[in-house]
Amino acid sequence: MSTLKIYNSYSREKEEFQSITPGHVGMYVCGPTVSGESHLGHARPYITFDVVYRYLTHLGYKVRYVRNITDAGHFEEEGRAAEDKISKKAVLEKLEPMELVQKYTNLFHWAMERFNNIPPSIEPTATGHIVEQIGMIQELIRQDYAYEVNGSVYFDVKKYAAGHDYGKLSGRVLDELLNTTRELEGQEEKRNKEDFALWKAAPPEHIMRWQSPWGEGFPGWHIECSAMATKYLGTQFDIHGGGMDLQFPHHESEIAQSTICNHVPPVRYWMHNNMITINGRKMGKSYNNVIKLTELFSGNHPELEKAYAPMTVRFFILQTHYRSTLDFSNDALQAAEKGLKRLMEPHTWFQGITLPAAGAASDAELDQKIRNLLAELEAFMSDDFNTARVLASLFEIVPVLNSFKDKVLPLETLSAETLSLLQSQLKLFVEDILGLRQEDDAASGKLKSVIDILIDLRKEARANKDWKTSDRIRNQLAEAGIQLKDEKDGGMSWALA
Repeated sequence: MSTLKIYNSYSREKEEFQSITPGHVGMYVCGPTVSGESHLGHARPYITFDVVYRYLTHLGYKVRYVRNITDAGHFEEEGRAAEDKISKKAVLEKLEPMELVQKYTNLFHWAMERFNNIPPSIEPTATGHIVEQIGMIQELIRQDYAYEVNGSVYFDVKKYAAGHDYGKLSGRVLDELLNTTRELEGQEEKRNKEDFALWKAAPPEHIMRWQSPWGEGFPGWHIECSAMATKYLGTQFDIHGGGMDLQFPHHESEIAQSTICNHVPPVRYWMHNNMITINGRKMGKSYNNVIKLTELFSGNHPELEKAYAPMTVRFFILQTHYRSTLDFSNDALQAAEKGLKRLMEPHTWFQGITLPAAGAASDAELDQKIRNLLAELEAFMSDDFNTARVLASLFEIVPVLNSFKDKVLPLETLSAETLSLLQSQLKLFVEDILGLRQEDDAASGKLKSVIDILIDLRKEARANKDWKTSDRIRNQLAEAGIQLKDEKDGGMSWALA
């Protein structure tokens, strides 16, 4: 068995993985902020760490995979003004905050299921752990690494940096932070500009608020993950994952507050996936290129030429190593669609056949080549979860499967032992580890065509001021789990509810 090596973002080196408790792995991955729909950028970390989870389980580890739900606050000090995303969006959508949270949590779970992601072992929510967060903040104050001002509590970064390697994970130097920290709300009450909020006093208009020793308020974003990770994985655990955009300030802050509270660095191996760009540009609202997952699956977005199936997106993401930048384009997705079909059709056929009971290989050279390619699969996965190399090896096997399928070569070309190994290893790596499965793309295309027809009928009814028919089409689609949305320009979009 190959030795698992993981690239540790903290040391910037590939390290041999050794779990704290033999046979067990604790893994924490930062989950979504459920103030809105998940988008394409969210697909990459959750598919990446789903594969990590699957592979660790294959290696025989009992994995406790914790992925949180951020359903309160998400107070960010670097890069934007302080805001409560949940409260703000709840007002816009005229929903109770927790009603909004439930809506987008359900949508997130629906998307993860379509991607064939295995649910985490534990999925804690920030609002369910306010007590633990307050407890950590009190401990930080007791150790004089946090201070209270006007009902808000801040972490003293300068004091921490005097005795610890602050900025190592993100590669930032404290003096640089002093020069780049923006002037944001509440800066004047801090001791130092770079200090971050552990607890914020809630202004009168703030909907989500909790009682604390410092008055009514809400937690800072960073303390949420530290509290939940400590509760479910202990003071030190094996793997912490997330997108590289979280290295600063979120993960850097987690390290600081957890190290002081628990007297030990919280994480052995930090793993970060790289970003997704769209046609070479960073994804962002200012570029109008943020693609929601419902839009991706339905094709209802200006950047999309067509709808893309969840398995196509999963395959597209796994074609590139998780630490490399991944550029999204219609051409790339369509190539991935063809590549997935080229892999899955012979794979599915081969999984369904009955193999010869015995026999020697008639082509010893090919037999050995297949065995070598199969051995590489685990070697590549153990080399920092290199799914790109795994898929490349699988595509070297595909022509042989097609030769069997098309009866160009008899199955007896390979030995019975190699055929059996090929069948079992393909199922293991394609289905169980990479998490790929056959998808009925034809059915998805037909569904889109039917909905497009109904949308045209509804547009016609509205043009004729036939509101009864218009409402009936919308309401019956809603009952079937399909939501129509009227756009400002008179158009309509749809998404699976």
